[in-house]
Amino acid sequence: MKNTQTIVVQLFYDPKIIPGSKTHSFDKAESRHILKVLRKNPGDLLFITNGSGYLFDCEIRGQLGSICEVIIRKERFTPPNSTEVHLAVCPTKKTDRFEWLLEKATEIGLTSITPILTQRSERKILKIERLEKIVQSAMKQSLRTYLPKINETTRLIEFLSQDFKGNKLIAHCEKGTKTLLKEVVNPRKNTLILIGPEGDFSEDEIEMALANGFEPIHLGDHRLRTETAALLACTLTNAVYETF
Repeated sequence: MKNTQTIVVQLFYDPKIIPGSKTHSFDKAESRHILKVLRKNPGDLLFITNGSGYLFDCEIRGQLGSICEVIIRKERFTPPNSTEVHLAVCPTKKTDRFEWLLEKATEIGLTSITPILTQRSERKILKIERLEKIVQSAMKQSLRTYLPKINETTRLIEFLSQDFKGNKLIAHCEKGTKTLLKEVVNPRKNTLILIGPEGDFSEDEIEMALANGFEPIHLGDHRLRTETAALLACTLTNAVYETF
């Protein structure tokens, strides 16, 4: 029997595409990429996501000026996961390491991330617009239809006071009783994980987190870089969700 399942080999992203639409027009920048760089022609198929779970099967209708227009042949919706993974991570001193984390965590299935500022933070300013482009690219490359949310950089003391329903975990290097991450994650609940800077959270910050309902965890016997710890935490949590 012939396999009629559509195989998506390249994914485009446009948050402006509306479910139920029959046609769609890309902006000038994406149109140029499609028509000039990729050399797509009328009749060629494209796959587009709006980052909110929808996948659109489209056919290039033509070019209106410098704008690429497509006909939407089919739309599919993938419901969001019942549980979410939220990382609250202190930005690394070298921006490229934080960008690497965002890229890989997006591919794995991160839901949202909040850059946090702590007493030992080495970087306090991030270009959110650039980070958003990185997660968009990673979402397209991994053929996902949900775009992770990047929240504004927030001071730890303010972040801890925010309401969150689910697993609230903090990974730190100080001595004390801790539980392995995979043993404490409740697969029926959302998970929020705090990851500190290279110099770790201060004792005061750890106590403050515990007072706000965070449970201390460890990720193994070795000391990890911030981005490595965050990615491992995301991977292990998703593994628990996927095997539930």
